[in-house]
Amino acid sequence: MHGVSEADFLRGISPFLGGFYLFLGMVNGIFAYHLWHNLHRTRDAIIWIVVSMFLVVIAAAAMGGSPPGLPLSLRNFANWATGPVIYSVGTTALLVAAYLLRTWLVRPMVGWSLLMFSLVLLGFSIAEPNFAAIVTKPDNVPIVGLVFLLGFFTWIATAKAVENDRRDAEGLPPTEKLDDEKVLVWPDLVYTELICMIALTAFLVVWAIALQAPLEEPASSVKTPNPSKAPWYFLGLQEMLVYYDPWMAGVVLPSLVLVGLAAIPYLDFNKKGNGYYTINQRKFAYLVFQFGFLELWITLIILGTFFRGPNWNIFGPFEYWDPHKVLALNNVDLSQYFWIMFMGQSLPKAPPDATLIQQLGTILLREWLGIVLVLAYFIALPPLMATTIFRGFFAKMGFIRFMLMANLLLFMASLPIKMVLRWTVNLKYIISIPEFFLNF
Repeated sequence: MHGVSEADFLRGISPFLGGFYLFLGMVNGIFAYHLWHNLHRTRDAIIWIVVSMFLVVIAAAAMGGSPPGLPLSLRNFANWATGPVIYSVGTTALLVAAYLLRTWLVRPMVGWSLLMFSLVLLGFSIAEPNFAAIVTKPDNVPIVGLVFLLGFFTWIATAKAVENDRRDAEGLPPTEKLDDEKVLVWPDLVYTELICMIALTAFLVVWAIALQAPLEEPASSVKTPNPSKAPWYFLGLQEMLVYYDPWMAGVVLPSLVLVGLAAIPYLDFNKKGNGYYTINQRKFAYLVFQFGFLELWITLIILGTFFRGPNWNIFGPFEYWDPHKVLALNNVDLSQYFWIMFMGQSLPKAPPDATLIQQLGTILLREWLGIVLVLAYFIALPPLMATTIFRGFFAKMGFIRFMLMANLLLFMASLPIKMVLRWTVNLKYIISIPEFFLNF
């Protein structure tokens, strides 16, 4: 972090961190009292009383100008772990682990422990200037809040689904059936909405006073921001532009997402799970949605927000965003790998006076391997899926619905495949036809 010394930074942020830890200590004290007085769980109450006292001690240290931070070894590990390959594989592994351990993770004590751990970890990390410079930017503060809100509501939904699955195994109806009494829109619903509107308005007023609006100078063609980023909700699309041509990342893939979402009611043959939370009754739909939403969208937004820095380079969370950082990347097309590196020849080229047929023949010769691989991916894999792991789906869905579902899944899977190929072997395009602006 340039422009201010670390000592000045710590003095400036110490009151905030002290208040933050003090607030967490008070919340955990109230939680411990609830466990002891209302639930009569003395042992758990003692544990959280100790945690509350620990947070109060940390708050006193922070207010005294010495907020605790993460050791250098942990910061270096975090910078390494947020490299593109480790980040992608690691987030996927975390999603798989969360799915397998869902019955344990949805326990209230486990959920509360994870929340407190993540908040304390955030406080320890903010004590590092480079991390704080990114997380506390007015543009990024709402996204930090959205990450925690997304985790909270995902946990709530999963807890309800696990509870319903347990009840279903016992032959009981879902919890939504226990309280399905209808209420009047007025005054029940409108009254609740009015209270929420007033509370949210008050919150936004305090937010606007405490946090300056992220306004910049008027746009100028001679001076553009570095990095120049889209709004947070488009950062997933902007990240796709790294791996695909604009027509693919900005038109084809988003259109397929919209078409796929619209096609879900027509593709779905499972009539269970309507109107209540469940996982066991709709495992395939649940896993596909969670992977598509969390892995292929949310993680890309987080990557583009917190890890994409100047010149669109990837930086670790504790790494200074150096605008002079240069990474020598030699992205290579598959045809170049085949003809130049494997065959030891130059790429086939059409003569200057070649006809359109000759140009097409040259393109087919040059890109034959990529064309074969792409056609095999989209044409040969669906029948293979229908005769192996998706045999039951094919029998229930029929040919047309299954082929549509299979191709939508393959398009979804093409994004992480392309990302890993770019990061590991610097593969730019599987099919590269710049003559007609057609690259894949």
